Amino acid sequence: MGKFNVLEHELVPEHYLVSKEEEEKILKKYGVKKEDLPKIKKSDPVLRVLERQYGHIPVGSLIKIVRKSDTAGKAVVYRVVVRD
Repeated sequence: MGKFNVLEHELVPEHYLVSKEEEEKILKKYGVKKEDLPKIKKSDPVLRVLERQYGHIPVGSLIKIVRKSDTAGKAVVYRVVVRD
């Protein structure tokens, strides 16, 4: 049996690694610093799956999360990868 991909579960929203170029645009657009954003731990099961997809994801990376929303259709939020 292969490893379970948590991103394939219907209750887990889509997660993406944000490129450095896109990261700068996002922070500027919203007028925030990385330390102002919510966090996601390096040990989060979603990050393990993303590392299989993208390779090593260093602490300080930005993760884009796209959730389904009844009112907006889709809601986008960002998390910064932190140590456990």
